[in-house]
Amino acid sequence: MNVLYLSYDGMTDPLGQAQVIPYLQKLSSKHGHTYTLISFEKKERYDLHSEKVKALLEPYNITWKPEFYTKKPPVLSTLFDIYVMHKQSILYHKKRKFDLIHARSYISSLIALTLKKSLKIPFLFDMRGFWADERVDGGLWKLDSPIFSRIYKYFKNKEKEYLQNANYVISLTHNAENEIHSWDGMQNVPIQVIPCCVNTSQFSVDKLDENTVNSYKSKLGITDSNSPIISYVGSLGTWYMLDEMLDFFIVFQKKYSNAKFLFITPDAPELIYSAASKKGIAKENFIITSAQREEVPTLVSLCDASIFFIKQAFSKKASSPTKQGELMSMGVPLICNAGVGDTDFVVKKYEAGMVIENFTQEAYQKVVDNFDNILKMDKSKLVFGANDFYSLEKGVEKYASVYKKISEGN
Repeated sequence: MNVLYLSYDGMTDPLGQAQVIPYLQKLSSKHGHTYTLISFEKKERYDLHSEKVKALLEPYNITWKPEFYTKKPPVLSTLFDIYVMHKQSILYHKKRKFDLIHARSYISSLIALTLKKSLKIPFLFDMRGFWADERVDGGLWKLDSPIFSRIYKYFKNKEKEYLQNANYVISLTHNAENEIHSWDGMQNVPIQVIPCCVNTSQFSVDKLDENTVNSYKSKLGITDSNSPIISYVGSLGTWYMLDEMLDFFIVFQKKYSNAKFLFITPDAPELIYSAASKKGIAKENFIITSAQREEVPTLVSLCDASIFFIKQAFSKKASSPTKQGELMSMGVPLICNAGVGDTDFVVKKYEAGMVIENFTQEAYQKVVDNFDNILKMDKSKLVFGANDFYSLEKGVEKYASVYKKISEGN
């Protein structure tokens, strides 16, 4: 198929390189699809990483047409970007005659829905999550503001339109799929669940180089092999609960006094040190480093288990943490909370760690009391789970199957 792929996320962002480009590469090379990719790039990231992205796309039938994301003034800047995306989509369709519009999330789907209605081009709603609810749950849209209240209602109405008019819908979780199918008039919406997948051949202990691992240990000052290391991977941002993860670490240190907390994050160390200081945790208990994507598997291999606590909210029914598949693929046990997408279901199904039901001292202590058993978990089960549930190869095959169903009229 000749596909117009619309993304309001940038390909020079880590998200684009982890959750868009790998799929398109394989859908192009293995299944013969041709892409025109319109994305919206932050200028500073574009200046740093555009050549890398061009190199990633150049061997494939993927024509990248980046536009620049505008941030100010709020709302009006987004309206301008929507105008640009719509204008460019029509321009490229006149030249290329697209068979399908693959729209990533809600902003892009505004254009896809319009073009389906006006030009009869099939539309794939790759929803990624309950976006409007995420904005509210995350505190970005305050519903007591008349402007944001109207915007929220607008996109919730659009959400229904997308679901009713899309030729197919991609959901990140079975939890969200079940939620949508419980809504009035939505029982027959065609949905394919594809979580945030991982290249399991890249995130593999078999690919580790011992000299590189030892080099990172030396660089980060990791010398005591008897010191348990708990890691956190990724940005902290709106949803990840730093204070609660630090509270867990306090309980953890009561049993493992020499433990270290490794943060592999682009966030400023001072953010973590400041929060820790308020809880009486000294700096020397932390190892904080940033990393390029290709460095993450090596850094993850240095920890004994990895933790992520995510705020529980309605919108999180549709959330699929990218780090979960990556950590499982490396055989790293997880310590996480229930109530987020399919996270707890996957951990329990593949015996991939421990799930807490609430953020209490008792819940933390239960994990600490069982930590020796966590260390003894069969890593092959975690790796199997990553390949079975999060494999990029399986995700690509599911996308290819959806494309085929759309081309055949569902």
